[in-house]
Amino acid sequence: MKLTIHTKMLAWATALSLLLALGGGVNTRNAYAKSESKEKNKISADLYKWMDTDKKIDVIVQPSGAWSSELDEEVKDKDGFTKKVYGNFKARVVNISAKEVEELAESDDVSYISLDRQVKLLGHVSLSTGADAARKMSDTTGANLNGTGIGIAVMDSGIDPKHIAFQDAGGISRIAVNGDFTGENRTDDPYGHGTHVASIAAGNGNVSSGAYRGIASNAKIINLRVLNSYGRGTVSSLLSALDWVMTNRTTHNIRVVNMSLGTAAVDSYKDDPLCKAARRLVDAGIVVVAAAGNEGKDSDGNKIYGQIHSPGNEPSVITVGASNAFGTNARDDDEVTTYSSRGPTRSFWTDESGLKHYDNLIKPDLVAPGNRIIAAQSPRNYLVTNNRSLDANVSAADTKEQMYLSGTSMATPVVAGAVAMLLQANPSLTPNLIKAILMYTAQQLPGFNTFEQGSGQVNIEGAVRLAKLVRTDLTVDTPTGSPLLTTGTPPDPSTSIAYSATTTTTTTTTTSTSTSTTTTTSTSTAYTTFPWAQGVVMDHTFATGTNLITKYQKIYGLGVLLIDGTIEDRGVMMSDGGMMSDGVMMSDNILTSSGVMMSDGWYFCSTGVLMGGGVMMSDGVIIGDGVIIGDGAMMSDGVMMSDVMTQSAKSMLYGDNTTSMEAGGTKP
Repeated sequence: MKLTIHTKMLAWATALSLLLALGGGVNTRNAYAKSESKEKNKISADLYKWMDTDKKIDVIVQPSGAWSSELDEEVKDKDGFTKKVYGNFKARVVNISAKEVEELAESDDVSYISLDRQVKLLGHVSLSTGADAARKMSDTTGANLNGTGIGIAVMDSGIDPKHIAFQDAGGISRIAVNGDFTGENRTDDPYGHGTHVASIAAGNGNVSSGAYRGIASNAKIINLRVLNSYGRGTVSSLLSALDWVMTNRTTHNIRVVNMSLGTAAVDSYKDDPLCKAARRLVDAGIVVVAAAGNEGKDSDGNKIYGQIHSPGNEPSVITVGASNAFGTNARDDDEVTTYSSRGPTRSFWTDESGLKHYDNLIKPDLVAPGNRIIAAQSPRNYLVTNNRSLDANVSAADTKEQMYLSGTSMATPVVAGAVAMLLQANPSLTPNLIKAILMYTAQQLPGFNTFEQGSGQVNIEGAVRLAKLVRTDLTVDTPTGSPLLTTGTPPDPSTSIAYSATTTTTTTTTTSTSTSTTTTTSTSTAYTTFPWAQGVVMDHTFATGTNLITKYQKIYGLGVLLIDGTIEDRGVMMSDGGMMSDGVMMSDNILTSSGVMMSDGWYFCSTGVLMGGGVMMSDGVIIGDGVIIGDGAMMSDGVMMSDVMTQSAKSMLYGDNTTSMEAGGTKP
């Protein structure tokens, strides 16, 4: 079903009917806390289909406390065994008969049991994102910004170690670590996705005079292979890689993790083991960047909502959607791609009565260019071998070859590279402060709502400029409302990006005896200038106000969430005075952007629809210009859809909303 509601009055009336449908009023955070006090079902929803069988399956068991010898005995008594133990996470992978899962869940020692789901891929940026402009700025030593010294962990299908995109100025590889978690005992990239992703984040631009330069072009790369030769992996393998990062983060200065992949967001982020592992890393000071997913439209091309994948449904993670630059360096024609997954998050927990309580968080947090991105190609990889049109045919040499890919997988490393540049500019930044800076300085794309673009399209120039002004002496003891910047004058909340524009003029001269045509091509400097979003996405709302960047907010510290700054009461969004200073305003509406700033735009729906853990329109239609996929139709068998393997392959691989594999991105 596709809605065509366009007027504010109809939107307001529909929102009101939604609120009434939820029981005659708005679910507040207090109501949510009360409902969560009910006994929670400890078994993930997608496990039930296995539980009437004798099949032995791998599950992830989270203990209610420390893992005990008694819990080991309970597993053994049910003819199960522990398959994998993590050093930094309490969860363990257990192989057990599916019919024994329910009895194991009844143990007081067990907090939650979920399926070891399959993980799959979600699938000129340096100039247009503002990275080139930011690169001209310097770090604390006076060196230009290019990610030097910052470790980016790329969790993907491996990286081609011979590609020159990963060399430093001396020709030495910047791949500091190669680790395999697939069991295939190789760390190169036979699939082709990981090499492409890594070069977007940190490619050096040594091909074609920098035409395909990545964002943080001199960052250290940590290659953690979690997807096999066919682009598939498991949650347990991804947890092993995250566990390794947690242990080795200091040795390699790993400050950023890129996950251009995901799995079905079934469990609430409070129970999802992947989300909890990501939170553990964020609390330790590591920025985790994850793809939103590529399920923004159904097989009929209708726009749909509620398809954010895990770990993108985790509030501490920077979740990235994809924008389409339509092949130009100007940003004034950019749009959100049709396939980019939209919020709100529809992961849930189930109470003892069987009622589902949805997280309904606003996601994604940002969007970044992700359509038909040209980046490094690993030799003879699976993707290009089976889709020859993906080959960009840049070079005959394997070590220089490039390929096209599209998807939120490509947008995610743009943001990961941006994070590395921010950390080089100001190493004291916390993950939450980095997330806030990226959102505050983003560009609002006109005509798209917050569920589609979050705070807007990433603006690296503005983010770096603001990050350089943030104090480096902030601690957990810094009082709320203290000065955040080293200057009393906040930066100009706008960015201007210069690019070369080519103009072609054709002149026809006609005489009595002939007609001649002359074509003249000239190049000039043009500029794209846009205001910053000047807002930060929270849980069920967004916050605006200059004080977000002039005063220190407790939500910028470690061990907390940006969403901890909100209070929801009787359908009204308020700032938590203990976590946020005065002068910060919360919105009661989700808006469609006017392209000016987050507090402008036109009404899309009420935040009251999202507040609490209740059902949104009985998992049916969300107001506005799209629909939400209902229960049971979110994924195929609990497996996340890939941007390179599944529905709408032409639009996701070869261009946004195209009909030809050879076509570039064209506007819907």
